[in-house]
Amino acid sequence: MIDHNKLIEKLKELEQEHSDLDQILIQLQEKQTVDFLQIQRLKKRKLVLKDKIIRVKNELEPDSIA
Repeated sequence: MIDHNKLIEKLKELEQEHSDLDQILIQLQEKQTVDFLQIQRLKKRKLVLKDKIIRVKNELEPDSIA
């Protein structure tokens, strides 16, 4: 069984990285010279992080069948 505290710590790290990417994307999109490929990569990474966050949250609070 995976340690509950480790999952919480991993969740915090993933959420922080997701938030950081959000800020970077906002800054890049505000610039006049935009690298669309870079933005696309960052958005893809953000989606991967979102999936990981959901998985960790599901491990912490699994759905109960009632």
